[in-house]
Amino acid sequence: MEFRFLKFSILSNSSLVLILNFLSCFILLQIVFLIYKRGKVFIIFLLISFFDQQLMGSLPEPIMDENYSKPPGIRVMERAKKSSLSFKTYQAIVLIVTFFAYTSYHATRKTTSIVKSALDPQAPDGLKFPWQRHTNPVWNQSSKLSWMLKDGWVPFNGPDGTALLGELDVSFLFVYAMGMYFSGHVGDRMDLRIFLTIGMVGTGLFTALFGVGYWANLHFFYYYLIVQMMAGLFQSTGWPSVVAVVGNWFGKKKRGLIMGIWNAHTSVGNITGSLVASILLKYGWGWSMVVPGSLIAAVGMVVFLFLPVHPESVGANKDEDEVFSPRKEGEEVTEPLLRSDREEESAVGFIEAWKIPGVAPFALCLFFAKLVAYTFLYWLPFYISHTAIEGKYLSNEEAGNLSTLFDVGGVVGGILAGYISDRLDARAITAASFMYCAIPVLYFYRSYGHVSMTVNIILMLITGVFVNGPYALITTAVSADLGTHCSLKGNSRALATVTAIIDGTGSIGAAIGPLLTGYISANSWSAVFTMLMGSAFVAGLFLTRLVVAEVGAKIQQLGSQGSSPRSRSPDLLV
Repeated sequence: MEFRFLKFSILSNSSLVLILNFLSCFILLQIVFLIYKRGKVFIIFLLISFFDQQLMGSLPEPIMDENYSKPPGIRVMERAKKSSLSFKTYQAIVLIVTFFAYTSYHATRKTTSIVKSALDPQAPDGLKFPWQRHTNPVWNQSSKLSWMLKDGWVPFNGPDGTALLGELDVSFLFVYAMGMYFSGHVGDRMDLRIFLTIGMVGTGLFTALFGVGYWANLHFFYYYLIVQMMAGLFQSTGWPSVVAVVGNWFGKKKRGLIMGIWNAHTSVGNITGSLVASILLKYGWGWSMVVPGSLIAAVGMVVFLFLPVHPESVGANKDEDEVFSPRKEGEEVTEPLLRSDREEESAVGFIEAWKIPGVAPFALCLFFAKLVAYTFLYWLPFYISHTAIEGKYLSNEEAGNLSTLFDVGGVVGGILAGYISDRLDARAITAASFMYCAIPVLYFYRSYGHVSMTVNIILMLITGVFVNGPYALITTAVSADLGTHCSLKGNSRALATVTAIIDGTGSIGAAIGPLLTGYISANSWSAVFTMLMGSAFVAGLFLTRLVVAEVGAKIQQLGSQGSSPRSRSPDLLV
C-alpha cells in the first residue's frame, strides 16, 4: 500500500489552496491593520525612539518634522565629525543603505529556488507549479524512487513534490502582491525607517524559520506554506519603502538615471542569493535559508541605525538639489505629471492615491510589463534547455548561466530608460517606446535565437534591455514622480502608497504570467511568445493618453519657446 506522508485531499485541488492563500492573506493583513489602528505600532515607535535617546543621548538638532527622528547612527557620525553632515553625504548614505537593503530582499527571495533542488532532487529546474502534478510519468517514477531512498525532503520528494513546491511559489507571489497594497498604505503613516526595519527583520525571521525545518525534522507541508506566506507578506514592505525614501532625497530631473543605476540591486541580489545558497547547500539545505535570513536581519539593523527618511528628518539643507520643484500657478492636473511644494502633510488614502493622474495607467502598464519580465525570469532557463541552439541542447547549468545575460541586458535597459526619460523629460513616451520595441525583439528571439549561440546572446541582451527597461523605470522614477504629483499640493507622504499600488498591480501580473506560461507551453512555445508580444502591446496602449499629453506639451513648449517665461516648463513633464 502506498504511503503518503502528511498529505491531505485538499492538496489535490490547486484552486482550493489558492483560496486558502487569499483568505489567510486577508486575515493576516486585517490583523496588522487593526493592530496599527489600535495604536500598537505607535507604541513600538515610541519605545524605539526612547531607546534611541537613552543609547545616544541628546544632541542639539534643528527643528524637524515631528513624524520623524534622526537615526542613531547619524547622531554618532555627527558627534564624531563634530558637525552636521552635508546634503550630498546624506544622499550617498541613502543610496548605499537602500541599495543593500533591497539587494538583501532579493537575495532571500532567490534562495528558495536553489533549495528546491535539495527538497525535490528529481524535479526540473526553475519555478514549480501545481499543474505539473502527474504530467510526466518519468518524474513520478523518479520521485517515488527518491522517497523510498530517503533522498530529498518529505513531503517534497514524493510523487506530488513538484506540485507542492509550486503551491509554495504561487502562495508567496500571491501574498506578496496583495500585501504590497497594504504595505504602502501603512508605510506612509509610519516612519519608513522603522517600517523597513520591521519588514527586513520579519523577512529574515520567516526565511530562517523555513530552514529551521531542516534541523527540527519537520515534514508538515502546511508549516512551510504558512512560513512562505508570512515571508511574502514581510517582503512586500521593501519596495514601497526604499522607493519612497530615494524619491524623497533626489529631485525629479535626476531620478531617472540615478534610479536606473540604483535598480541594479535586483540583479545583484539574485546573483548573491544564488551564490550564497549554492555554496551552503552542501552543508545542509537549512543553512541556505538561515544564513541569508540572518543577513537581511543584520542589514535591517543597519537601516535602523543609518537611514534618513527625508531631508526634514535630519534637518538637511537641500541647497541646489531640491526634491520638489515650485508649482506654476494655474497648472493643469492633466498635464504630465510632476509638480509640488512641500507643506504640512498628512498621509494620502488608498483610493485618493489611485485617483492621482497617471497612477492607474502606469499601474496597468506595469501589470503587463511585469508579466513579460517575470515570465522570462522563471521560464527562460527552462526554455533555453529545451531549445536546440545550433542543433545542440544545453544542460540545465549551462542554460541557467546563459539566462543571466537577460538580467545583464535588464540592468543596461534600466539605466538607458532612466537616462533617456531624464533627457526627454518624458517618462510615458520612454516607457511606451520600450514596450513597443520589445514586440519585434521578442519575435526575433523566438524565430532566430536557435540559429547560433552568438545570435542567441545578442538577441537575449537586447530583449533584456527592452523588457526590463520600462519595468525598472516605472517601479522607480515614475513611482517617485507620481508620489509627488501636483494634485497632492506638495504632500510627499503618498510615495509609499503610490509605489505600492503600482508595483502591487505589477506583481499580480508577475504571478499570472508564469502561471499561464505553464499551461500554454505544454502545447506551443510560439503561443507563449505570442502572449508576451500581446502583453507588451497592451502595456504600451495603457500609456497612450499620457504619451499624447507629453507630446502635446512638447509641441506647445517648442512653439512658444522664448515668448514668455512661463513657456519654459520642463519640470512639468515626467
